[in-house]
Amino acid sequence: MARQYLPASFSPDESFVATGERGQRAHQLQFAHRERLERHMYEVTEGVWCLVGNGLSNQTFLEGPEGLLVVDTGESVEEMAAALREVRAHTSAPVAAVIYTHFHYCNGTQAVFDEAGSEVPVWAHERVEANLRSRSIELGPTAARGLIHQFSMLLPDDGPDGRIQVGLGLQYRMPEHAPYTHGFVPPSTVVSEPTTTNLAGLRVEMVPAPSDADDNLNLFFPDLDLCVNNLAWPALFNVFAIRGESYRDPQILLEGFDGILASCPEYLLCAHGPPLSGREAVVEAVTGARDAIQYLWDQTVRGINLGMTQGELIEFVQLPESFASSYLTQQNYGLVEHHVRQIHTGLMGWFDGFEASLFPVPTADRCRRLVEGFGGRAKVAIQASAALNDDDLRWALELATWPVRADGGTGEERVLLASVLRAIGQRTTSANVRGWCLTRARELEGLAELNRYRIHRFGRGQVITADPVVVVASLRVLLDPKRAAEVDDHLRWRIDVDDAEAVCGLWIRNRVAVLTDGSKAELELAMKHEVLADLLSNRCTMTDAFESGLVTVTGDQDRVGRVLNCFEVRSLSR
Repeated sequence: MARQYLPASFSPDESFVATGERGQRAHQLQFAHRERLERHMYEVTEGVWCLVGNGLSNQTFLEGPEGLLVVDTGESVEEMAAALREVRAHTSAPVAAVIYTHFHYCNGTQAVFDEAGSEVPVWAHERVEANLRSRSIELGPTAARGLIHQFSMLLPDDGPDGRIQVGLGLQYRMPEHAPYTHGFVPPSTVVSEPTTTNLAGLRVEMVPAPSDADDNLNLFFPDLDLCVNNLAWPALFNVFAIRGESYRDPQILLEGFDGILASCPEYLLCAHGPPLSGREAVVEAVTGARDAIQYLWDQTVRGINLGMTQGELIEFVQLPESFASSYLTQQNYGLVEHHVRQIHTGLMGWFDGFEASLFPVPTADRCRRLVEGFGGRAKVAIQASAALNDDDLRWALELATWPVRADGGTGEERVLLASVLRAIGQRTTSANVRGWCLTRARELEGLAELNRYRIHRFGRGQVITADPVVVVASLRVLLDPKRAAEVDDHLRWRIDVDDAEAVCGLWIRNRVAVLTDGSKAELELAMKHEVLADLLSNRCTMTDAFESGLVTVTGDQDRVGRVLNCFEVRSLSR
C-alpha cells in the first residue's frame, strides 16, 4: 500500500467522494459548502441586509436616517441591478452613498446611479483604480487563464466535472447576469488612513486593512455595533491564490483581524459567505481565523529555520484538527500546503535549499531524461497507472506529467495525466484545486480550449477605459528582443483623450522598451484614444490608420515603423 501524504489536501481514497444532483463528483464537503453559499437575503439586524449567493461576493445594505448605504456592487451592472431589486422588497430608502471594501467587487456601481437617476458619493481606498488596471493590462493572458482555472469557468453544468461552487461564492459571473456589463464608477472620495465620516446619517470608520488586496477597508459602524470586512471568509483565508497573485503577507493580515477583535462587534458582515451574529460567536470565529494564519506563519518560519525545503515544510506544517471545527478555517477554498509554500517563497524567494533546484534542467529536457531513466515511456505509464490504482496520487501525478511535459505526450499519456488530475479534483475539499485540476484534465482530453488565453490580446473596452499611459507602458512586455536587436530609437506617444492629451514615450534600447515622459523623443505618434483602442484590439492596422489620417507621424517614418515592429502586436506593424 502506498504511503498517504497530507489527507487534508485530498482524501486518500474515494470514501469521501459523493455524487451531486447533476451528476457532479466531488468531496462531500464541496456539497456541504455549497449550501452555506446559497442565495439568501439575510436581515442581520433592523435596517441591515446582506445578500449572499448573488455572485462571487456579497452586496450589503445599511439603512440610515438619510438613506441607504451600499457596500460593494459586485462584478457587473446586471448583478448589482438584481441586488437592488431584491433589497427593494425590504426598503424604499434612496441610495445615499456607496463604499468599496476593495477593488474586486466594484463593477456594478452604474446600476446604483441608474436607479438613483443621478450620481451618489462613492468612497474607497486610494489604490482601487490603480489595482483595477494593474493586472488586467500587462498580465492579461495569465490573469484570464487564472480566473478560468480557479473559478471553473470552462467546466460544464452537469456530469462528473460539473460545477458545484467556487469557494467564496456559487459561481464567478452567474449566468443570469449576462452579458456582465462593466459599470465601475471611480470613487469621489478616497482614503489612505483611518477615516471617520458620516454617510446616510450613519457614523462609519474606514480602516485600511490589507487582505487579498492592498486596498481593502474594514468598515466599522459603532452605532450599529457592526463591522463589514473582507478578512473573515467562509473558508481558510487564501495566503496563496492558485490563479496567481501578489504575496499576501500573513503578518499584515493579522493586523486586520486584530482590528476586528478590538472592536468586538455584535454583528460581522463579510464580503463573502453568511454574516455572523452574537458577540461571543463573532469573537470565537474571528479568533480562529486569525490564529490559523498565525499558526501557518509561525510554523513555516520555524521549519525554515530548521533548514527544511518546501517539500519537507508541507509535511511539517499542518493545521491541527481543532481548526476544522469552524468553516472559517476549513480548506474549502485553498489548501494549507500551498499557503506554506507561498509563505516560504514570500520570505525567502524561490530557492529552498533543495540542491537540484539551484540549477534545474529545462523542463522538457528534464522530463525526457526522467522518462529515459525509468526505462522508457511504456514503463513510466505502467508505474503511473499502478500508482493511480493504488491511490498514490502524488506519485501518479509526478510520473504521468513527465511524458506530457517532455514533448506533449501521446493521446494515451495525456488521458492518463487527465485521469490522475480528475481523481485529485474529485477528492479535494478545495474549490480552487478542483477547478484547476478538472479544467486542466479537460484541456488534456481536448474538451476545453485554452490556447487563446496564452496570447496577449487587448480588448477595445479594456483600452478605452484605461489610462492611455498605462496602456502604452504595457507594450513593454510585448517587446520581441530579436526584433529589437538593432533598434535604438525614442518614440513619443501623444494620445488625445476627451480634449486633453496624455503623453509618454517608449525608448527602445538594449532590447527593452523604457517608459519615459517623451520629452526628448525624436519620433512621435499622435492619435485619439479611440484609435489607440482600435489598433490594439486589431480593429484596424497602423497602415490603414496612417493612410486615413487617424494617426499622425512626426519624424522618420521608417524608423517609426521599425520601432512598432518590435512589438508582438500584429496591427502595429507597417
